[in-house]
Amino acid sequence: MTKSVFALAVRCFASVILAALAVAPAAWAQVDYQRDVHPVLAAKCFACHGGDKRSGGLSLRDYQSVLDGGRSGAAVVPGEGGESLLVRRVSGEIKPVMPPVGAPLNEREVAVLRAWIDQGARSAPTATAAKRRFVAPLELTKPTATFEELLDAYLKKNGVTAAPVADTVFARRVYLDLWGFLPSPEQLREFTSDKGADKRGRLVRQLLAHRENTSEHWLSYWNDLLRNEDRFGTYGGDRLSISPWLKQALSDNMPFDRMLRTLLNPREKTDPEGFIRGVNWRGEANASQMPWIQAAQNTAQVFLGINLKCNSCHDSFISKWKLKQAYGLAAYFSPDPKLELVRCDAATGEHTTAHFLYPQLDRPAGETLNERRATAAAIFTDPRNGRTPRTMVNRIWAKLLGRGIVEPVDDMDQEPWSPEILDRLTSDFVEHGYDLQWLISTIISSKAYQLPSVAQPDTVFRGPSIRRVTAEQFIDSISAITGEWPVLQLNNSREARYVREARLASSPLSRALGRPFRDQVITERATEATTLQALELVNGKDLYQLVYRGARRMLGQLPPSPKPLFDSLVMRGDTKPVAIDLPVAGLKQLYLVVADAGSYATDMVKTNWTTDAFGVIDTGAVSTKVVELTGKNLDRFKASVRVDPSVHRSDINPSVRFFVFAEKPNYQQLVPVAEQRPAPLAETTKAQLARRVFQHAMGRDPLPRELRLLRTETPEELADLVWALSMTPEFQLIP
Repeated sequence: MTKSVFALAVRCFASVILAALAVAPAAWAQVDYQRDVHPVLAAKCFACHGGDKRSGGLSLRDYQSVLDGGRSGAAVVPGEGGESLLVRRVSGEIKPVMPPVGAPLNEREVAVLRAWIDQGARSAPTATAAKRRFVAPLELTKPTATFEELLDAYLKKNGVTAAPVADTVFARRVYLDLWGFLPSPEQLREFTSDKGADKRGRLVRQLLAHRENTSEHWLSYWNDLLRNEDRFGTYGGDRLSISPWLKQALSDNMPFDRMLRTLLNPREKTDPEGFIRGVNWRGEANASQMPWIQAAQNTAQVFLGINLKCNSCHDSFISKWKLKQAYGLAAYFSPDPKLELVRCDAATGEHTTAHFLYPQLDRPAGETLNERRATAAAIFTDPRNGRTPRTMVNRIWAKLLGRGIVEPVDDMDQEPWSPEILDRLTSDFVEHGYDLQWLISTIISSKAYQLPSVAQPDTVFRGPSIRRVTAEQFIDSISAITGEWPVLQLNNSREARYVREARLASSPLSRALGRPFRDQVITERATEATTLQALELVNGKDLYQLVYRGARRMLGQLPPSPKPLFDSLVMRGDTKPVAIDLPVAGLKQLYLVVADAGSYATDMVKTNWTTDAFGVIDTGAVSTKVVELTGKNLDRFKASVRVDPSVHRSDINPSVRFFVFAEKPNYQQLVPVAEQRPAPLAETTKAQLARRVFQHAMGRDPLPRELRLLRTETPEELADLVWALSMTPEFQLIP
């Protein structure tokens, strides 16, 4: 045999051996991760995916990191080597081939990885097969077992055997969750004395049937979700309130899919255009804050549980979503059907048209803005799109039990603690016509809601989380105890009306307790105690006035609020001066009051009183000037009021209301209230009143040592009692 022939034979033999080796791992004994797999990854992949270097969010440094995957999803699918992204990349099946630089993996190295994954991607040859990374499905799959059967099986599997909470705890939970304030002692006694087997279900149905109370309470939650605010000051921007539509939708129990279609595709004059419109900034704004980009961010976050804020500027560093996908969703809401991508505020020259985040749901978008909005509404509510109702069910669950089936609630790609329970509850929600009250009732009536609460929830559901009452629940519960409800002074009405806290502009107290400004979507409020909160609760003007006026009202000692001698109604920067001519004979002084009526920049507003007797008096958007009449010999007070022309600018938007009073006004009620005041509780004895206040606030009778401390002889003592009770964990927590 010549040398050339021999060499050829050797090469042929070697190729046969290599080919055998290339497929051998699948047929050989178990592949060892530490011995066979890790060295390949270390040699070929660590330059981009090792340690601190996590290209695409993927680290291959250790076994768990390999299983965790990256922003593109799972790198390995245990048992499915050929379907695993890691194998498909290194083999060149999909582009780009990995590694992008340096020597590629040879056939044997690829085969080792494939075989290891086919054999279960085990950490060691004797270990159990790895669990597949959860991939959130798009479509719903309805389990055969009922919601309650699945819940019972889950609780039994995880050793949760606690008995339902006591009637008192359940009733306080339900009143706070459905009406937003505590039950009265009479309501609590009626429920706890009821011996009927279905009394909890009847209570839930009774409370839900009171559409006014339920809609007023849930208005705050939806205002947070939909970034809606009635009385706000957005410096440099403006937006439209959707409150009338939203309140009516909640009162009517509008099906959720219909709500969503109307929000995304407002067509009628009364439809809620403000949600899609968002905040419109004057002057230059970052490209990621254009109204159509806001619409993409908000709809994805609220209705799909997807955060598009990062990839509204660039491809996300923390998720799989890309800049082009954010702009594709934004194009449904843009006047221009073709959007240029802007990366970090720099135009790219690349354009995109409307396309949905899940391509399988795409459909022709349409040429006009109305057509594209209608298409978006249709896709979000497409029966194949289980993501939307699943996200809403998870949000309502989290609202009522303190923690979602999926956490965090804004990342619906995370694994639920029970995918089966979530899908069954969602399937039932859809089959019940997207009925939100049915969903709320079903969750509250379930064993899950009625379990004892847990202080520190873990990944296993064991009961509701202990929750803090919201700002609105805290303030409304004090109002329910005292009868001192806030008054809404409608801008252009000479009458006011009693309302819930949610209808008012936020105050230092409500903001300290967690009510947001709503300059962005709020899906979860901050609940941690803060220094500012402590200062407001201990020494704040808002809480002091509420409990002190409430104490005087309960004792029958609250005088009626003074009526104004003059009311200009709302005046803006372009409103002509308004003349005043009042009889003042016998009066000792006048209170000249300016109240803000929705200015953007209150601190920049200037107003003027031009009077015959006192000259020009300069004031602001919120001010009071007292003028003494004694010794002036005035029969009439003549003046004119105006907004100073120097502040007639769009970034200030001056909007105020002028009043004249003959005595110190009640600043919470500058105009008369249309309906009668809530009746005070003066017919009871002071001892009875003290006990009743305690029962209302705490849901129980006072202990003997507590009873000795209840003092209600004066308004100050009664106010101190209400304040002290409101500071307790029993009042501020929902157990």
